[in-house]
Amino acid sequence: MPGALADLVAAHTAAPRVYGFHATLKAPMRLRPGMTEADVFAAAEALAAHRAPLPAGPLRVAALGDFLALVPAAAPPALSLLAAECVAALDPLRAPLTDAERARRRPERLDPRGRALLERWGYPHVFEAFRFHMTLTERLNPEARAAALPVLAEAAAGLPDLVIDGVSVVGQAGAAPFHLLRRLPFRP
Repeated sequence: MPGALADLVAAHTAAPRVYGFHATLKAPMRLRPGMTEADVFAAAEALAAHRAPLPAGPLRVAALGDFLALVPAAAPPALSLLAAECVAALDPLRAPLTDAERARRRPERLDPRGRALLERWGYPHVFEAFRFHMTLTERLNPEARAAALPVLAEAAAGLPDLVIDGVSVVGQAGAAPFHLLRRLPFRP
């Protein structure tokens, strides 16, 4: 790893490393009482069954608010549809938000639609507010973002086109890093 990239990774990726390199289709959630891990696996398996791999095209590095992420250069509509299907299919398993969970999403900074999505679906960035991304950095000030963007763009320049060919269920024990529970390849 070249020096500038290694320095950037060391300085600005501690928070995202806890979550691992991934793209969120359904935000983390606690299970509703009476629901089990087996229920989550069954719902995720149903999402993966009879689904063909989804070509998402080339990736580019972009600033999303205060952080940098990999995003499709031109996300196909099917990608947002997949995320919406994940949200809708898994939501019946989700426990209602606690006051602390709601506060962590900072509803006072959301517009009315964002607050409505948060209340109904437990997360404000779903459906029309969804933007597929794979987080690369933690929140950066404008100067750090401006310095990091070309370094990450150069590192990402040779990436192959993205193809979504499965979904994964991950877990987290307390504040520990996320860990893979099950990967479910699409089975057309």
